[in-house]
Amino acid sequence: MNPAGEGPLHLDAVSVLNAKTTLVQLLGRAGIHPGDAEELIGLVSAGAVAVAAAEVAGGAEDAPAAKGEPYTSGWLDGAHTVTEALGGIAERMLRDAVGADTPGDPLDARPPAGRMELERAKVAVLPLYLSFAAESDLDPDVSEPVLTAVLGTMSTRQRTGYAGRLTAFAAEHRARLERMYAQYGPGSPIAIHGRYSLLHSPTSVAVLERLLTEPAALREEWDAAELPPAWLEGLTTAWGEPQ
Repeated sequence: MNPAGEGPLHLDAVSVLNAKTTLVQLLGRAGIHPGDAEELIGLVSAGAVAVAAAEVAGGAEDAPAAKGEPYTSGWLDGAHTVTEALGGIAERMLRDAVGADTPGDPLDARPPAGRMELERAKVAVLPLYLSFAAESDLDPDVSEPVLTAVLGTMSTRQRTGYAGRLTAFAAEHRARLERMYAQYGPGSPIAIHGRYSLLHSPTSVAVLERLLTEPAALREEWDAAELPPAWLEGLTTAWGEPQ
């Protein structure tokens, strides 16, 4: 009970819709298309349910053993049932958010990157890049075609979790990335123009992750976008892998 003597607070469906509509309208005033706002809200909502499912699964191990085996068994069965239900809800919400419930466009397909997918990718790469370099001095217009090629190597499902994947990649290879950007990135003796140009762009982190995980798919998308092959060659050389 809370201090007012009322039960736990649970938002009703009307109040949730009111909050969502308010946010969509506020974002609309800032120039965000309602469909784009709905997509972002849907992703956040699906993620919240997925996190709740993980928390329930993690708490299943806390069953009070002192109450006996039947109680513990029931506790674990109940937690498993709730976790599965929440996981199913999160999956459905994710499909609704990205519009993957239409025939021919499942979560595992690789459709052209959408506007919000590109924006989310930009938001993901910039802070990672700035953790290795003090600035980005390459034309920002480069970001969109490069990230379009990067996202083209991923399914819709993979794109929804791309920020987490990229962050994990940067954490795993942090020391090597720091050395690479110190030698070839902004502030280094290497000129921005030429085969190492991409290392002066935040998108280089994203491109490198794809080069190491999906090289054939990346080169296919790269060629389709008519991006300079020398950029990939320079990034490969800077990383130290054979071309």
